[in-house]
Amino acid sequence: MLGTAAIADIAVRLRASRAFAAKGDIATAAARLGLSGASAVAVGDDCAAIPDGDGYLLLAIEGFISAFVQQDPWFAGWCGVMVNISDIAAMGGRPTAVVDALWAAGDDADPILAGLRDASVAFGVPIVGGHTNLRAETTQLSVAILGRATRLLTSFDAQPCDRLVSAIDLRGRYREPFPNWEAATDAPGHRLRGDIALLPEIAEAGLSRAAKDISQAGLVGTAMMLAECSGVGLSIDLAAVPRPAGVGMERWLQTFPSFGYILAVKPAAVDAVCARFAARGIAAADIGAVSAGSSVEIVDGAERALVWDFAREPLIGCGTARILA
Repeated sequence: MLGTAAIADIAVRLRASRAFAAKGDIATAAARLGLSGASAVAVGDDCAAIPDGDGYLLLAIEGFISAFVQQDPWFAGWCGVMVNISDIAAMGGRPTAVVDALWAAGDDADPILAGLRDASVAFGVPIVGGHTNLRAETTQLSVAILGRATRLLTSFDAQPCDRLVSAIDLRGRYREPFPNWEAATDAPGHRLRGDIALLPEIAEAGLSRAAKDISQAGLVGTAMMLAECSGVGLSIDLAAVPRPAGVGMERWLQTFPSFGYILAVKPAAVDAVCARFAARGIAAADIGAVSAGSSVEIVDGAERALVWDFAREPLIGCGTARILA
């Protein structure tokens, strides 16, 4: 048990974190572009889901912090592929191909390109081109991906009375100095591909309609984005969150796991969803309730602390017309 002061302090520090502030920047960009969850192609999801025939084309892009690329270039390249694949999976899709944009000074590009190539091979997703500048003064990396889904998982379909399920691969370690829980680079490719396939399989089986990939905003921040887009409230039970032994709660809540998802699931389907992850050695648990309302709170036993209230302030500003009204 964390106690009243501890849980309140965690809520305060989460609200003040750089990761939450970075997600708030999405609201600025969305407003200036005139985009929201009410746009023809909803904005605020892990990918743009573009109707195409009997399914959807999925399009996403990730840009990487310069300090990360400079300090751990091979892993930055690996993550360029991995996090994009995770975004496709979070939408219930399967990845098709990746392109990258890289700026570097000559040989500085080598470890980044090696990381991109190694992840492409491990996950079985081809790199099909992009943009390269090897005469740049600074090193920068951005990677985009195309995928396809037949049945979507979205950020807009969590409903009151759903349960919140978190699935995280705990078979890893921190890759210092960044808050990355690294559980993929040592795994065999067939396992990585099978793990990623779980999300579209869950979508196609009708076991969930709403999910998000846990991002640099951490578990609580990611759950907040899901709640804002869906126009619901959340209560997250910290004691139920899958967590590695020896890792403190506050640090874990701000961690970016290499395999980590939040799903909104009907109560009757929770056991089936958790069992699918457990069968592949991935920790999954019911970590709380989706409710009517606008607040996200964290709970520890009898103690509760408010993290955010969308009625007072948006986070990413990408709710549906129903939320924005």
